[in-house]
Formats: sequence, structure tokens, C-alpha cells
Amino acid sequence: MMKVIRDISNIKNHPECVVSIGNYDGLHLGHQSIISELIEYSTATGLPGVVITFEPYPMEYFSSKTAPARLTDFRQKIEMFDAMQVDHIICLRFNQSLASMSARTFVEELLVKKINIRGLIVGNDFRFGNNREGNIELLKEMSDKYGFELIPADTFHYNGMRVSSSLVRGHLAIGDFDLVKELLGQAYRIDGTVIHGDKRGRELGHPTANIACNRVNYPLSGVYVVRVHGLNEAVYDGVANIGTRPVFSGEKRLLEIHIFDFDQEIYGVRISVEFCKKLRDEQQFHSVEALGKQIEKDVKKAKDYFATL
Repeated sequence: MMKVIRDISNIKNHPECVVSIGNYDGLHLGHQSIISELIEYSTATGLPGVVITFEPYPMEYFSSKTAPARLTDFRQKIEMFDAMQVDHIICLRFNQSLASMSARTFVEELLVKKINIRGLIVGNDFRFGNNREGNIELLKEMSDKYGFELIPADTFHYNGMRVSSSLVRGHLAIGDFDLVKELLGQAYRIDGTVIHGDKRGRELGHPTANIACNRVNYPLSGVYVVRVHGLNEAVYDGVANIGTRPVFSGEKRLLEIHIFDFDQEIYGVRISVEFCKKLRDEQQFHSVEALGKQIEKDVKKAKDYFATL
């Protein structure tokens, strides 16, 4: 069972280990390559394989409004690490103390003394510490000084493209879900717990399961063809909207899913929404009736999509 440690203060008598560090947002093929290398290294040495990550992400801490949209939430990412057989996750609270910590102090006090590392795997372009002063050259110097092994991971390419979270976001934005699936090694999903809404969908004849979008920035916006997992053994087809519902003067972003051929109370259930195709951007309608007609068209297009598979 994977162990999750929240914050520096909870790290006590940590065993010798091999480590990788990063946000790992989306856990794309490049990330998976590094984690696979970590697991192989862990197996070869007999030491726990540990991933160090951050909450919030550093860019979110410095500017939440302009930070890149998250691809995965914390729980989803933890579940993915667990499936990849990572032994421990150490989630560091990114605050003023960590932001102002020098790169050398980060290595000496945290990695060496607190976490007891014996090996470190990071990308060649890894930067860390106050003002991002730390780099692979500094890590090489400090690995010699403190006796841990440093393994720089090469940049991962797919069909000539450097795989990154930014690349995935860019293709999500244009609705290229086939390429996104290749870059992630699986279909893009958003997980969340179904909450009570204002029953607008039911009034329009298309009841929805609603998930709150609590992040400041979101990688998707608009109307999509989706599949819904997690309700039972079956996978359900549907159509979903991510947005603020301007016709109802909405302010908070919401993921609303109309699940075809499903009529059960599922409040409090955690579901996984797989995105298949973008139908359109969210738009303003002059009336609720006009919105209802458009929803009918969206539902038909979604059903037509599934009929061709």
C-alpha cells in the first residue's frame, strides 16, 4: 500500500530511498518514463521509490490567476502513482518558507537529512530552489559531496514532439483528444464527486450530474461528447458542459454531465468523466428555450458520434 506523507513536519525517521521530484501534472508519457526508471532503480537497490511533489504547484503559489490549468487533481494523481507502484508520496506544502529556501538548503536539509536519499532521478531541465537557482549542474556537485547517485533523465519525445504538460494542455484546448490520449497513454479524464445542482438540466428535460470545478484555471471549456466511469461496472455515454452557464448568469465554473439512459440518484458518488470529442464552445443564448433546443442538437450529435464507433 502506497504511503502518502503530507508536509515536511510529518517526515520523521524516513528510510533510505530513491527519489524523483516534480509536479507531475497529467502524468504524461515523459513523466511515466521517469517513474518507470524510478521503480526499476528502487527494485534494483531494494530501497523505497519516493516521489516528491507540491501543493499548490509553485506557479499557482506565485500567481494563481495566470498559472497553467491543472490536468489532474491531487487525488487523481495519487491514484495514478499508486497504480504505477510508487512506494511513498511526499507532498510538500509550497509556501513562503519553501519558496525562499535556497537550492543548496533544499538538498542538504530536506533531501539528505530529512528524506535520506540515496538516489535522485530528475529531468535534465529540472530547476528548483529560490529564484529557480538550482539545476542539474548543482545537483551533480551536491551528489558528489553527499554521496547520493544522480540520474538525469533525458527529455521524452513522441513523434518528434517534446512531451510536456504544456503540450497536452495545448491539444486539449483545440479538442485533439486522439493525440492527447497518445501523449497520456490513456484517455483524458476529469474525476470528481457528484454534487447537488440547481436542477436546471432537469427542467430542460436533460438532468445532469454536476461536479464542481474548484480550480482557478481549467484545461477545458465548452460542450463535449463523454463517457462516464465509476457508477457501476458499465460505462455510460453522455454529453457534458464545462462552463459558467451564462444564460443563467452563472459565476462558478461547473462540469455538468447528461448521462444517456441513466436515471439514478448518485449524489456523493465519485465518477470519472472521459472526454471523447469537442462539440462546441460555451455560448450565450437569448432564452432558456433556445438553450434547450441547442442541448437537443448536442445530444443528437453525441449519440451520432457513438453510433459510428
